[in-house]
Amino acid sequence: QVQLVESGGGLVQTGDSLRLSCVASGRTFSSLAVGWFRQAPGKEREFVAGMSTSGGSIVYADSVKGRFTISRDNTNNTVYLQMNILKPDDTAVYYCAARFALPSTRPDRYNYWGQGTQVTVSS
Repeated sequence: QVQLVESGGGLVQTGDSLRLSCVASGRTFSSLAVGWFRQAPGKEREFVAGMSTSGGSIVYADSVKGRFTISRDNTNNTVYLQMNILKPDDTAVYYCAARFALPSTRPDRYNYWGQGTQVTVSS
């Protein structure tokens, strides 16, 4: 139904920036609320940021407020996560997720997931 593909991960140093992209298949993107999650080794998948279909409602995890910015381009069916002032604690696989509803901080609420993109932040 919906396919999501993340990209933009990589190896950076503390304080550097990365921009992750997530491209959705088809022309369903404008109907989707989207979220970014991340999962570090041995940890549960955690919420990072979420955005409503129109982009009018945005929620960030406390750990990334002021550093990360979620945005979307409905014309290109793409959601972005701009990550600034990266810290070693940001190291994780980052996943894009989507649902036909309001955004949620709970990963089990999302029906569609991308394959993830690795972000590694060295000290």
